[in-house]
Amino acid sequence: MTEAAELPPVPEQAREVFGDRYGDAVRYAELLAEAGVQRGLIGPREVPRLWERHLLNCAVLSEVVPEGVMVCDVGSGAGLPGIPLALVREDLKITLLEPLLRRTNFLTEVVELLGLDHVTVVRGRAEEVMGSLPPVHVVTARAVAPLDRLATWGIPLLRPYGEMLALKGDTAEEELKSAATALSKLGAVETSILHVGEGVVDPMSTVVRVEVGESPGGVRFAAKRAKAARTGRARRRR
Repeated sequence: MTEAAELPPVPEQAREVFGDRYGDAVRYAELLAEAGVQRGLIGPREVPRLWERHLLNCAVLSEVVPEGVMVCDVGSGAGLPGIPLALVREDLKITLLEPLLRRTNFLTEVVELLGLDHVTVVRGRAEEVMGSLPPVHVVTARAVAPLDRLATWGIPLLRPYGEMLALKGDTAEEELKSAATALSKLGAVETSILHVGEGVVDPMSTVVRVEVGESPGGVRFAAKRAKAARTGRARRRR
């Protein structure tokens, strides 16, 4: 039996969530179950729960992403949550940021196959691309790292008054408490825990929202960002 054959029936909620992009969502699920497993991007045990645990769980993040903004999905991996978010929100400009070549190759193939013209794939680490990527309104992430470490990568990519949205599980409240000091130093001004996907996923998806003020990343990253911007301008003039 192939991994694709292990895919469960498509949940009825998927038609409502993905709308006109329903067919593309099905194709993406097939790609994850086939090439995604073969290339080691997801484990074979995840195939039977791809829809509820992965695609729908990520797609409902769209409920809390503002309209028409720029988004950077940090550590995108196999494209979660960036690809499902892109399928339901064509108003967004999304960058899938991923350091590993085999993953960026897969992401590029998916983006081209599904015709996601509003999505760009960038290979690199968050700390390496600061200054070369334009600051974004929203940073997203899922299963990348504990919140305090994730914040040091994601928050400096934000523009002033932007926000980081991290999909988390049962540890969300504990992680948020543990990361409070680190978040404050990084310029966070407000944090909250949101639950999205009512009537679509059970349990609902848990999102940690971290909103920043006028200096995303704090003073240290402001200086680093300014230096990177100056270097970028100098290179463009050559």
